[in-house]
Amino acid sequence: MARSRSTTSNWRYVNPAYYLKRPKRLALLLIGFVVASFVIWDRQTIVREHEVEIRKLLEEVNRLQSEIEEVKVGGEIRSPGRKDVTINPIALERREKVKEAMLHAWSSYEKYAWGQDELQPQTKNGVNSFGGLGATLVDSLDTLYIMGLDEQFQRAREWIVNSLDFNKDYDASVFETTIRVVGGLLSAYDLSNDKVFLEKAKDIADRLLPAWDTPSGVPYNIINLARGRPHNPGWTSGQSILADSGTEQLEFIALSQRTGDPKYQQKVENVILVLNKTFPADGLLPIYINPESGTASHATITFGAMGDSFYEYLLKAWIQGNKTADVKHYREMWETSMIGLQSLVRRTTPSSYAYLCEKNGDSFIDKMDELACFVPGMLALGSLGYGPGDSEKFLTLAEELAWTCYNFYQLTPTKLAGENYFFHTGQDMNVGTSWNILRPETVESLFYLWRLTGNETYQDWGWNIFQAFEKNSRIESGYVGLKDVNTGVKDNMMQSFFLAETLKYLYLLFSPPNVIPLDEWVFNTEAHPLKIVTRLKNMEQPYRPVMRRRRPRKEGRD
Repeated sequence: MARSRSTTSNWRYVNPAYYLKRPKRLALLLIGFVVASFVIWDRQTIVREHEVEIRKLLEEVNRLQSEIEEVKVGGEIRSPGRKDVTINPIALERREKVKEAMLHAWSSYEKYAWGQDELQPQTKNGVNSFGGLGATLVDSLDTLYIMGLDEQFQRAREWIVNSLDFNKDYDASVFETTIRVVGGLLSAYDLSNDKVFLEKAKDIADRLLPAWDTPSGVPYNIINLARGRPHNPGWTSGQSILADSGTEQLEFIALSQRTGDPKYQQKVENVILVLNKTFPADGLLPIYINPESGTASHATITFGAMGDSFYEYLLKAWIQGNKTADVKHYREMWETSMIGLQSLVRRTTPSSYAYLCEKNGDSFIDKMDELACFVPGMLALGSLGYGPGDSEKFLTLAEELAWTCYNFYQLTPTKLAGENYFFHTGQDMNVGTSWNILRPETVESLFYLWRLTGNETYQDWGWNIFQAFEKNSRIESGYVGLKDVNTGVKDNMMQSFFLAETLKYLYLLFSPPNVIPLDEWVFNTEAHPLKIVTRLKNMEQPYRPVMRRRRPRKEGRD
């Protein structure tokens, strides 16, 4: 009975009537309840705050780990997780010479043509070849960054913030503006994570976008930056140019990835879908496409001018898309085109130089542009997606074509290549159009071949070409092209792509392979590296580069 009484006595404390008869105890109970509530609420707040702090700390740990992994090796920044690379001291010395050449070209531009599109070194003045968009400045941003030229990069950034204005009553080339300006700004954003470059890239892309408003979706090639009004140049008889219409995929897909806005990607990917509907069995398209119907017109087939970069972007869009099923059609179209490319391969006599001829209808033309010298690099890069047999076959063809392109340089008195070459039985080849405007295509291919084979012969060839530029094209106020590679007579233009492409590829040719590694970056056709990121179907989460702490670099960045 005693246990029962004790239990009953304890239960009275949970009976509300007990407290109603005892107000003081009720007050104490309420005070206790309020205090306990505050303690519990405060602990929950503290937990939430701690969770936020922990997340921040984890982010900081990840950032620091990333910086720790970016160990400097002989002046280079290693990409995270990559093994140390032994640096060839000869290559390092050559790279410094290329960097000095970039400084000379850039300083001359700053002094005589700041803010204008291109420098005319002989007359020491600027010229607005692209409507006054600061083409050389924008084209050079990533080269400056990669070479570690921080002060020059910052001055260029300030000009972009304060002076770059796209609202110009100017009929711009959609192709040239995309690869130089959109590509240059996006690359600068990917390297620096400075949003001013992304904002500017979006501004100019929005002005270009109406060019795709055609019945077929194949874009017109000219548009007024202030007024719109897209159209094609008169000399094409209303047709769109193949390379000009099929070489915006990398830039506009990247812009959608970084902004989360799918409209850019949708426009450019639709072009490929349209062309794929009537894609020929040999994968070779003529240089003119009807923007009304989206079908090819009867015209020349070439891997040179007006055809070239269409084929390049089929391969690189597949790489940019992480080689997934979503971009499988790009690779399939490219492989089909490589079947057609093999039908254009010829060899000279007596030296057996391999070259790519052109085709018009059923006729073949024994002519090859220096512009087509991007092909060896493309083939080497694309060979990685084949099985062992085809991979070796295409890599061998790449090496043979690269030897021909190198001899475009070596067989002239100045050791600089002409614009195009003709081939004759028993006479190998001779220069056709004899100017040289500082083009990058051959050194681009040497860069890829060195990266993918490790053969230092390609570095030696690139060094010989660089020395020929130094001997023939360097003057006190910059670099100039040659009117004639046979006589060495100079012109009066420093092309923006000399800084954007030629010198960048030469610099990377003499850098370790973990500087802008090819499995993390893809180069647009103006040599602007774009970060390879996860392809997003619905664009819910735009890509944002990892913020890097700015600090001086003497030798370069990854």
